[in-house]
Amino acid sequence: MKKPLVVIAGATATGKSALAVNIAKIIGGEIISADSMQVYKFMDVGTAKITEDEMGGIKHYLLDCLNPDDSCDAVRFKSLALEAMDEIYKNNHIPIICGGTGFYIQAVTRDIDFTEEDDNTIREEITDFYNKNGEDALFERLKEIDYESTLIIPKQNIKRVIRAIEFYELHHKKISEHNKEQQERETPYNLAYFVLNRDRSLLYEKIDKRVDIMIENGLVDEVKNLIAKYPYDSQSGLYNAIGYKEIIDYLNGEYDFDRAVYLIKQNSRHYAKRQVTFFKRERYADFIDIDNKTPEEIENYVLSVLKEKNII
Repeated sequence: MKKPLVVIAGATATGKSALAVNIAKIIGGEIISADSMQVYKFMDVGTAKITEDEMGGIKHYLLDCLNPDDSCDAVRFKSLALEAMDEIYKNNHIPIICGGTGFYIQAVTRDIDFTEEDDNTIREEITDFYNKNGEDALFERLKEIDYESTLIIPKQNIKRVIRAIEFYELHHKKISEHNKEQQERETPYNLAYFVLNRDRSLLYEKIDKRVDIMIENGLVDEVKNLIAKYPYDSQSGLYNAIGYKEIIDYLNGEYDFDRAVYLIKQNSRHYAKRQVTFFKRERYADFIDIDNKTPEEIENYVLSVLKEKNII
């Protein structure tokens, strides 16, 4: 018998966390965060990390479990998430994966088989290329060998761009092709996969307001404190995160403050667009258009699906 698994996903600023908490309270769930940046300690303001009050007494996993100078990818996330799920099942609760990092979620829901390889020589060569030529040249290098990946991976995510180039150099195969093959795998779970969706103009408006709130809540000071403690590393979470990277460049004199805020909003909107593109390719996804629905209507729909699937 397949074990139950609930996913509440969607682009940034769609209300995933609040819905996940409310559903968890009703069904006896515990929440696993699938946010590639909320996994890091001390990166709170710039990730709009859920607060203890917002958790509503529901146990959350994979928040604040890595240092900002550490690195997390889908392989590591899957390992951590499976450990959390084992604990949740032992507690006789239902795991709810909540977040917007689609490939992390897919790593679990499809039980993705990650090809194990490690060639520091190739990685060092690509990293040296980036250090000498910058992110635009690095992104163009990926585009020449795997254009499909550039539609999914943000240019600013140096770690993932390097990883995609490294995969091609090691296997003479596009990582986008490998990922597509893995996406065809069946889920081993009794899976209910919900994606919260809203009108793009409203989504972008929400994102811009969220960035303004981050600035008001002290993002610049948070970044100053972090970079004083954690030196530059192109592979670390801190130096790859939207919101942090732009403020770091501002503090380094690359551009003025207004330009930094503009870029955070622009890059956040671009990221949201990539999130939506990813989730639209997810065949298990059940899209919920939230603009004209009340929170209660959304909750009731989710619960009705969970009942249909005998998850509750």
